Formats: sequence, structure tokens, C-alpha cells
Amino acid sequence: MANLDIGIDLGTSNILVYVRGRGVVLSEPTVIAYDKDSEKIVEIGEEARLMLGRTPGNLIAVRPLKHGVISDYTKAEEMIKYFIKKAIGRNFFGRRPRISICVPSGATEVEKRAVETATYNAGARFVNIVEEPIAAAIGAGIDIVRPVGNMIVDIGGGTTDIAVISMGGAVVTSSIKVAGDDFDDAIIKYLRKRHSLLIGERSAEEVKINIGTSYKRPENISMDVRGRNLVTGLPKTVTITSDETEEALREPTGQVVEAIHAVLEKTPPELAADIADRGIVLTGGGSLLHGLEQLVEEKTGITTVTAEDPMSVVAVGTGKYIDYLAEQDLL
Repeated sequence: MANLDIGIDLGTSNILVYVRGRGVVLSEPTVIAYDKDSEKIVEIGEEARLMLGRTPGNLIAVRPLKHGVISDYTKAEEMIKYFIKKAIGRNFFGRRPRISICVPSGATEVEKRAVETATYNAGARFVNIVEEPIAAAIGAGIDIVRPVGNMIVDIGGGTTDIAVISMGGAVVTSSIKVAGDDFDDAIIKYLRKRHSLLIGERSAEEVKINIGTSYKRPENISMDVRGRNLVTGLPKTVTITSDETEEALREPTGQVVEAIHAVLEKTPPELAADIADRGIVLTGGGSLLHGLEQLVEEKTGITTVTAEDPMSVVAVGTGKYIDYLAEQDLL
């Protein structure tokens, strides 16, 4: 009987599950809603995300991961178990899968062990921990075994992982706790300060997706945002422009660029020459922010591209890492 191999991109904002032979079969928010009185889980995934900021007193909707690592072990374990069962469905036939699951490159041994234990408890037969930049490189179609320098910048929800990869390993890595969620927070803070408007995470994400930019757009576009007026306490609608989002996002995107610069400074000269020739590859949901390619390219002077389908490359790469281990006789 063939092995059932699964790759899991366990992100702060979203979880993606890749099943060998079927591709990415599941993509849902990493949110869990539970009753705080009975501790009973009410919803997991998209249904739970819709409850964020909208639950009555006894129901709590939370993200059991912060900055790419488990912050609520029990809830995370339940969530992983639920998503594995949902992804493999009735074709499971009692087989326990081999699972590769990714963690940020800056995760400690304790944090890695927590993810590994939670995955075993969720029903895995074999668990392999993969660092996100390695998985992203494999998923983006880069041959990581060759003695050539490749730079990957994986911008997720909670962390940005940067790595220079050569000969199957990361030569220089950096993981900063600034990513997509911080882009949302920056928009929330800007609207509160500039327009005295209080909005929630979901509204900030909509602004980021629809008109958000990290590099001045050729045309200044706008959208209406609804929230609560901090002065009167009443509902209020404000029109915000893309130029304003560029101003709002300047600090977190600047921190990402600084981290990339710091990794380049530590990169051995031969590999730095390879990167200058081959360019920088952006992956992860955060890389979809408009203008990020241009910003990184302008600040580093190195050609920058975003991977095809950047949201799923880590999940695909995590799943394919099992094949890589088998090829290297490491299983």
C-alpha cells in the first residue's frame, strides 16, 4: 500500500494542506472558536474566522498560533487533527500519514518539538519538521541541491523568513516577527490616528488587499472603510486612498527590506554574486502586497520576482520534502 504523504503549511493566518498526488486540497484560516464556559469547540477554519470580533461573551474566536509558532497547544492540536481529517476525507482507510510540517527558520527547539508532538497526537505515523524558506524554495521550483545561491523571502501572516539556500541547506537565515498581520495592524493604527476611525482586522485586511501598496501606484485609487468614530462613538465611513496605505505601511515594509539587507550583508561573496545574477524570490501571502517587488528591487538593486501562486508554495514544498528525503536516502 502506497504511503499517504501530507505537507502542512501551518501558518499564523492560514493553514494549507498538500496531499501527495492530489496537490493542495485545503486552505483555511487558522482560527478556532470555542465556548469559554465548557471549553467545547464550536467552529474551526473559515466559519470561525467569520466570528472574529463578532462573538457573544461566552464564545471566543482565537488564533492558536502567534508569529508562526504554537501559543495555545491544546487548541492547535485539535485544529491540526481537524484539518488532517478534512483534507484526507474518507479515502483514509485507517492509514496514518507521513507528515511534513513547516516552522519559521527562527523557531526554537522547544517550539519545534511542540509542533512535532501536536502533529503526532493528531494522528501522524511519521513527522518531519521543515524550515519555511527550504519548503518555499522547493515549492517555487528551485533546485536546492545545486551549489548555487538562491535567496528566498517568505512573507507569511506572523513571520517573514529570509534565507540564502545552497546545496540543500540554508547558509544564512533570518526570521523577523513582522509580516502580513503587521501590515493589517499598521492600517488599523493609521486610520485610528489620522481619521479617528476604529476598524477591525477583517476590514484592515480588505483595505490591504484592495488598495494597499508599499510602492506608490501610478494611479491613486480609493475605497470606503466603515468603522466606529472614536470621538462620537457612532458608526462612520471614511474614504482612504492607496497613497495613504503606502504611508501607513512604510514602517513594516521598511523592516522587511532592512532584514533582507542584513541577510545579504552576511552572505558569502560567491553566493551573493549568484543572488545578484538569479534575483530574489518572494513567497507567502504577504508577498501579494502591491509594490513589494518594486520596493525590494529599488532598495537592494537586485531583480526581485514573486513566485507563481505564492500562497501555496510552502505547502507544496513541505509535501515534496518527503520525496527529497527519500531521494537522499534520509527516510
